[in-house]
Amino acid sequence: MLVLGPLAGVTAAYMNFSLGFFVGGQVLAGLLGSAVTAGYGADGKHGANYIQTAAASVAGMSAMGVLVQAMVWMGLPQPPAWQLVIYLLCIGMFGVGVGMLYTPILVDRMQLPFPSGHAVANILRALTDPLLLRRSIAKLATGVAAGLGIGLATTRVAWLGTIELSASTFGAGMVVGARIGIPVVLGGLLGWAFRPVFIGIGWLEAGDPFRKITFLIALGLIMGAAIVDMTLIFARALPAARRNATPVPPAADWQRVHFGRLVAWVLVWGAATVATGHLLLGQPVGFLLFAVALVFVFALVNGISTGVSDSNPISSAFVVAVVLMALLGLKDPGVGLMAGTVLLVSTSVACDMQQDRSTGWRLGTNRVMQFRYQVLGIVVGALLAVAFAKLFMAAYPILLQDQTVMKAEQQPAEWSSAMTYKFVGMLRSLGDDKPFQRTAIVLGIALGLVIEALRKWLRARAGGRPLPFVIDAVLVPSPYALSFGGFVNLPTSLWFGAGSVVSSLLAARRDESRDLPDDMSATSLFGGGLIAGDALAALGLGVVGLLVLL
Repeated sequence: MLVLGPLAGVTAAYMNFSLGFFVGGQVLAGLLGSAVTAGYGADGKHGANYIQTAAASVAGMSAMGVLVQAMVWMGLPQPPAWQLVIYLLCIGMFGVGVGMLYTPILVDRMQLPFPSGHAVANILRALTDPLLLRRSIAKLATGVAAGLGIGLATTRVAWLGTIELSASTFGAGMVVGARIGIPVVLGGLLGWAFRPVFIGIGWLEAGDPFRKITFLIALGLIMGAAIVDMTLIFARALPAARRNATPVPPAADWQRVHFGRLVAWVLVWGAATVATGHLLLGQPVGFLLFAVALVFVFALVNGISTGVSDSNPISSAFVVAVVLMALLGLKDPGVGLMAGTVLLVSTSVACDMQQDRSTGWRLGTNRVMQFRYQVLGIVVGALLAVAFAKLFMAAYPILLQDQTVMKAEQQPAEWSSAMTYKFVGMLRSLGDDKPFQRTAIVLGIALGLVIEALRKWLRARAGGRPLPFVIDAVLVPSPYALSFGGFVNLPTSLWFGAGSVVSSLLAARRDESRDLPDDMSATSLFGGGLIAGDALAALGLGVVGLLVLL
């Protein structure tokens, strides 16, 4: 746990700084956890599940270090590190409790599929086979070695820097495949192509990167698509929940939790979140209470979205919360950031809790024990979130520079920091109201609604079968994937797309057993290894650079 948690944490933190999203550490931690518990035979799947639960929690919390970067970009005074750690810890503990509170509804009663949770359960079952375990670890290790080598080489070989090669970006594309990667490229190319138009209508100034305005359209795309998805999910899931509500079978021993203690946990950590936010960080109690209340809404909504589509729109939760607070009179971007952090961290942790519980539900893993491992992961993750943020920003000063005010030629090639970019850009709009920014968001919402509704109609006509590749990836691409191209620079989109195409081409030719989940394909494991290796290279180079300066 002391190895796999920080490994997953540095990988997630690096991905959020370099790309702006992170791949959950469940598969990586589950695979390596199975190696640790292989000697226990079939029962080792429970031990591996405990380890991946803790490590994935460390990863999710570590990725939240970009909130510290957002403070720097906005010029906000940074509180002492220990105060930030306590604040993140309280929010994380609150999120764990809310996630467990909804688990009986989403996992036991509604029995949502939770695709990643299902995949991890299959992996943990499959890896009780020693031969398969050795093969999988070999593929992962090869990817780690390649990512480490490429990450080190890009600092020494000039032409690699010229082409802006990023092993982690390429690896992330390999993990998701071409049906996601191609729309990302399409989104980036559209933003690049429309840049002169945006300059002509006054939405951009000459020299501005296209993502200075396309990030708002992209946020709208996500929100529009989410409106369609949420409407359909509730329309389908709630009647199913009512049908499954009676009779409720008695909970097995491994499922039982003490409900009274759980409610007390949620109340205590919710109060602690408000108290630390106000007393330590000086934030208004009213907005903190409002944010805590919203968590109960978004933990359910995003939990259903994660359970059905494997997509946790935490950015949407943050943005919607800030918009609602603005309607209540919020003008201070700093207050919006700190109150929005409650939504961002809690929703991420709560949905991760539900995802892990879905794995445990399929394996029959003790739920209380999983809860304890998740809590341990939150403690370590809160510490590492601030530590990794400080380390990466000290080692790579480019991360300190506000990209929302940079011109196109100044945008750093390796550090897109898309999550920070969209949060800071959104918060800046509170104090710098420009009507065209609202127009851009509304345009994105309309496009997201139309595209996602059309996709659902086409999928219904196809009888639930996957849409043809050209339609799914090019003609009517997923708004969620398309939006990512609006958050990052074009080279990032291109490398991401290149990795996805290579992965899909290799996967089409592989002769592996089709009984294995996609997460265990050679390309997916190699791509995950590339991300981990590149993260370790960046961390190592950063530490060496700091030591030289000292």
